[in-house]
Formats: sequence, C-alpha cells, structure tokens
Amino acid sequence: MEEVCVNSEPVFDEGNDYEFEEDCSAVEHDNETSERYLKKEPLPPTVGLEFDSFDEVYDFYNVYAKEQGFGIRVSNSWFRSKRKERYRAKLSCSSAGFKKKSEANNPRPETRTGCPAMIVIRLVDSKRWRIVEVELEHNHPVNPQIKRFYKSHKKMIIAAQKAQQPPEPVTEVHTIKLYRTALMDAGSNGYSNFDKREGANLVDHSKHLELKEGDAHAVYNYFCRMKLTSPNFFYLMDLDDDGRLRNVFWTDARSRAAYGYFHDTVAIDTTCLTNKYEIPLISFVGVNHHGQSILLGCGFLGHDSVEYFVWIFRAWLKCMQGRPPQVIITDQCKPLQSAVSEVFPEAHHCYCLSYIMQRVPERLGGLKGFEAIKRQLNKSVYNSLKIAEFETSWVEMIRQHGLGDNKWLQTLYEERQRWVPVYLKDIFFAGMIRIQENEGSNAFFDGYVHKHTSFKEFVDKYDLALHRRLLREAMADLESRNSSFELRTKCNFEVQLSKVYTKEIFKKFQSEVEGVCLCFNTRQVSVNGPIVTYIVKERVEVEGGEKEVKHFEVLYETSQVDIRCICSLFNYKGYLCRHALNVLNYNGVEEIPARYILPRWSKDFKFKCFPDHVSSNIDVYNPIYRQIHPYKVAIPIVEGGAQSPDHYKIALQELEDLLNKLSLVDN
Repeated sequence: MEEVCVNSEPVFDEGNDYEFEEDCSAVEHDNETSERYLKKEPLPPTVGLEFDSFDEVYDFYNVYAKEQGFGIRVSNSWFRSKRKERYRAKLSCSSAGFKKKSEANNPRPETRTGCPAMIVIRLVDSKRWRIVEVELEHNHPVNPQIKRFYKSHKKMIIAAQKAQQPPEPVTEVHTIKLYRTALMDAGSNGYSNFDKREGANLVDHSKHLELKEGDAHAVYNYFCRMKLTSPNFFYLMDLDDDGRLRNVFWTDARSRAAYGYFHDTVAIDTTCLTNKYEIPLISFVGVNHHGQSILLGCGFLGHDSVEYFVWIFRAWLKCMQGRPPQVIITDQCKPLQSAVSEVFPEAHHCYCLSYIMQRVPERLGGLKGFEAIKRQLNKSVYNSLKIAEFETSWVEMIRQHGLGDNKWLQTLYEERQRWVPVYLKDIFFAGMIRIQENEGSNAFFDGYVHKHTSFKEFVDKYDLALHRRLLREAMADLESRNSSFELRTKCNFEVQLSKVYTKEIFKKFQSEVEGVCLCFNTRQVSVNGPIVTYIVKERVEVEGGEKEVKHFEVLYETSQVDIRCICSLFNYKGYLCRHALNVLNYNGVEEIPARYILPRWSKDFKFKCFPDHVSSNIDVYNPIYRQIHPYKVAIPIVEGGAQSPDHYKIALQELEDLLNKLSLVDN
C-alpha cells in the first residue's frame, strides 16, 4: 500500500494497515448528522478543516457536492488490521475511476470519466478528521439541476423526510432571514420547499435576516426602549418590497460623541459574518484615549454582498454627520473592499493582520512541515524592517516548502500592501494594528458573543458589554486624572509625558523609555543637508529566549527637530520608539517635540476637544454637544466626591436630586 503523509500531526501507527476500496452505498450515516449539515451554507472543502467524525466529513462534502451538481462516493479507505478502525479515506466524485468492462448484453451507459475531484481525510492525534488533500476541478460538466439522480444525495432527502416534524403554530411574523441552505425555509419548520419527487427546489433566502421565535420582538422592543430613554438613539431598518427585513443599523449618542473625538482609525468587525454566527453582527470599533476599544455603531446584515455593506456604511456615515475616518481596517474580503472603495474613497483601507494570521492553521494546517512554515511566515510578517527583507523572506518560504501553487498564499502576496506592516509605515493606526505575535485584537464584543448566540440573547449581552466598557473607561479617567505615575528612570522624556498622557498609554511609552538601555552604539552614517541618518543597535529577544542584535535606521532633521525610525512605532502606536528617543538624547534634546505628543492620548482630551463656552452658546439642538457638555461639567463633581466619605455623600445626594428633577421633566 502506498501512502503519502502531508499532515503535520502523526497518525496512530499501531498495528498493520490495509487499504479498502469501496462505494458510497456501503457507508452508513446517521440522519442527525446529515440533517445538521443540510442547515448550513455549503462551503468548499479546504485543506486543514477538521470534523468530529467521519460521518460529518462525508455529509459536509455531500452537501457541497449536491450544491455543485455531482455525486460522491468513498473510493478508498485505510484501516488498522488489529482494531479494524478507519484512519484515512478518500472521498471522490462519483465519476472517478473507470468501471470494468461488462459482458452483459445491455450494459449500463458509462458514467465514470476518471474525474480527479476528491478530498483525502485522515484521523489525527486529536481524534478528529482533517482534510489533508483537496481537488475541486472536474473533467466533466457538473449540473446542480440533476443532483436528484445521484445515489449519495438520496440519503440527504431521506434524512430530511425523517427529520421533518409537524409545523408548530407561529405567533410572530418572522421577517428576518439569513443563510442560504439546500433544504431550508423558515416558513415551514425548515422544509416548506421540499419536493419528494425531485429533491429540493433551491430558494435563496440569504438576503434576509432570520429570527427565531421571540427574537423579532426582543430587537424591536430594545429599539423602542432606547428611543424612550435616549432620544438621540439612532437606528435604521432596511426593508424589501414585501416588507421583509434585510438589514438593521443602530448607534447611541455616546458612540456618536465618541466618534467626534476618535475618528482617525476605525475597525469594521465582521467576524460573526465570516464565521457564520447565528447573528450576522457587524460592528464599528475605534480606540479611546486609554487605548480601549470603543463602540461606534452596530448592525445586522442579511447578506455579505457589496450592496448590503454599502447600505450599512452609508447609514453609519450619515449618522456620523458625513465625516469619514482616515483609516479603515477590515477583514480580507472582496465585497468589503468594493464597498469601502465606494463609500470611503479617500480612506486608507487595510486588512486586519489578526484575522489573516488566525486563518493560518485552517488554511495551512494540513501541510507537511506546517510548524516550520508558520515560524517562517511569522518571521517574514513581524520581523521585516524593509520591504526587500519581507519579499526575500516570503519567496524563500514559498521555495523551501513548495508552496508555489497555494492559492491562498498567492492572494495574500498579491494584496500584501494592505496587511503586511512593512508596507503600512506611512499610515497612522492609533494602536489598532497588530505588529507583534502576542498582541490581542480590538474586538468589542469578544467574550460576549459566540457562534450560537441568538438575537434575543445578544440584546441582553449588548447592554452588559456597553456597561462594563463604560465603567472601565470611567475608572481609567479617574485613575489618570487623580493618580501620580511611578517613574522608573531619571529620563526627562518620562517626566514630561507623565504629566500629559493617560495612565495606560503612559505605561506603554514608559516601556520604550526603559528600552533605551537596550540600545547601544548609536552612530551617524550619512548627512544629506539638514537630515542626518543614524544607526541604532538594539539587543532584541528572539525565539527561544536568545538575544539578537538588530540595526534600526533613524532619520533626524536638525532644523525642525523632526525624527523618524524605520520601525515606525509612532505611526503604528502613537508614541515614539526607544530608537528615536535614543537619537534625541544623543543630540542633547531634553524634551519630546510637541508634534510627537498626540492630544488623543492626553488625560483631558475629551474636555479640550469641546470649547469652553458658557452654556448659552451651546447648540442645544446638536445631540453631540448635548452629550459632551454635561459630561464635562459632571466630571469635577465625580472627582470631588471621590476625595472623602463626606464629599461622596454630598455629591451622591446632589446627583440623586438632579435625577429626580430630570424625571419630572419627562413626566
């Protein structure tokens, strides 16, 4: 038996193995598994996908085959002779191979063409089945209209018939629909368009949202409640000609006010859409003066197509008074790219590096030498200081591991200027781009939403997430304004910014000040008019805990005291790096130039943004001013109340009296 292992995880090698060639008719599959896959959007098989059982892989490939218009069969299986346990299999197109010549008088027409389309799966150490080889191309026409004739698809129809239950009475109008499936229609318990004579007539319901019973009321009631308690709450609903709900967008006054401060960089989080969560949530996320994620708007999308993204982008932009961000970060997605180009033509559009690197195990996990590939990929992406370094390292990785035909890597390389840090050095990201392996994401609802969170559950978790985030911001404001920061060096740069920056941002800058001691041998290498080029050496910790000396090029303009390091930390994170600080100190500069002290990180940034006018000059019809000005006036009361128990009691009593007066106005 010939076997080629392309899997980085070893299989169980006990006992003798033997190969078994079979047909799909000899394989039994449980109806529950089949039904579960009928209710998902068929995705193309890719190397690295894993499943809990053999039946799940079979049903996954069978649903995909049905959607494309071909049948499948188990063409080969490998078993362990001692336990008769299958540990590897090949699922092929039903037209794979060739039948033996028949001597019958009326032989059946030949249907096999030697088709190469197939997937190879194997059992790995985690006891899961992993796809290790994929071939999607057929050598014959495929036609979705004739799928009812394939033997493998009959099992799906039988499973659907057995799973069908009498429809329960519907007490609310389900106007929301979501994913495309082979045999689903929410109007009749999942199977209203099922035809016993010819399988299923495909009806595309993917352009509507889908709510379970009670979800529609929960979402609508939430909007009504927010409009009553917060008149500046803003929401839009997109309906089709039949009155069915396609998209929803909403935001509150606090998010609109926050965008007024922090509109430089915005991440559009479509994780729930990409990963097919039950709720198709899309969120607009920024970063505040503490480096914390802030919510700038939310929505539900009925489809991940260009026109649907354009609708929600325009709704959000209108809500934010037509002021687009300077930088937009999204997932790598063609519809997203087209929509961003249409609605935000002047913005820098970049892909989220975190999303891309998270897909590496899924896309490349089944390849031989995966761990080595991953290490080399990380080194190329995170450690390259110059474009030439990245491209050389990438080409070497492709050559060394034979990845020239990997289409995913080809696409990544073609679009490298949108996601590889070394190409993005001239763009300001306010800390929203990941430039090191161990950095976290900016997802606002991380930990609050999982794959099966319903609309109804999300409404409750949405309020909880907002409350906790606002509490964190309020605590950070108090700590930054009322606490003195511990200084760790005698460097004047540290003293200077301790008086300006918020606590969290100052701590990050402080680590750069401390890192100056790791820099050495600063030397001038060239002079071009007022611009002097320096090389700063630094001992950098690499894999395995070892130290490596790296050379950082720093440009210093003497007349304007302008400085730039090749690591570009200032554009990535918003504060100067240790190499730039080293050169400033080398030239006798005692204070950081004002242009490198960003107001967006200052303790009182939100108050400085708002002009200190008397209340008679405030535009009371502007919801943003109505949000900001009372907040600015109230902060000294909160801070005063924190001074002692007596101060606290007085402040709390006055605030309670004020709330009572506001409730009388509502009445």
